[in-house]
Amino acid sequence: MKKKILIVDDEESIVTLLKYNIEQAGYETEVAYNGAEALEKAAAQTFDLIVLDLMLPEVEGVEVCKRLRQRRIETPILMLTAKDEEFDKVFGLEIGADDYMTKPFSPREVTARIKAILRRVDKKESSGKEELLTVKDLEIYPAQYEAAIKGERLTLTPKEFELLLYLARNLGRVLSRNQLLQYVWNYDFAGDTRIVDVHVSHLREKIEPVTKKPAYIKTVRGLGYKMEDPSKYE
Repeated sequence: MKKKILIVDDEESIVTLLKYNIEQAGYETEVAYNGAEALEKAAAQTFDLIVLDLMLPEVEGVEVCKRLRQRRIETPILMLTAKDEEFDKVFGLEIGADDYMTKPFSPREVTARIKAILRRVDKKESSGKEELLTVKDLEIYPAQYEAAIKGERLTLTPKEFELLLYLARNLGRVLSRNQLLQYVWNYDFAGDTRIVDVHVSHLREKIEPVTKKPAYIKTVRGLGYKMEDPSKYE
């Protein structure tokens, strides 16, 4: 069965260009021309990926992304931004986008990014057969994309969960910020590692008993981060 992609943009010429090239790459497409329509379609149908413009009528792209994640719709999102629009890539990815591209772009680049995101999703789904990972009071359920601390379910964004899972799978191993960027975000940010630090900070707020003295996610000065099992120090 062909994978289905929702294209959300209010410029008809861009929609036509994207629709043609995405279908030529072997995918089915659906179109929405404003944020409200995008939210309706994403709630009513299942999509494998959403190509989402930042500037939209009725509901802007950032708000669409936020609402989808609040509704626990985890469909991957490729966000589009115009070159002259102010857009903080860290913020965009922090709220739940999986990747972003700047207009103007080549159709080949768009389809390449889509394929890369979908390959990553397929890989994670196929590797999500582990039923449970535990690190002291922390429980991680890869297949369900869920985690809990002391039995209480954690509210995590998709990227927070993926970062937590990767750290737990590499328990005791030091991982550089660039390694984490490459695995979790699968994208070269040209040395911009703020996004890793932001997500680690958010995870610590949710899992650490004392945020300023982390027991689970340790900073290794000059190198990166590692997850440890606090039990071994008890």
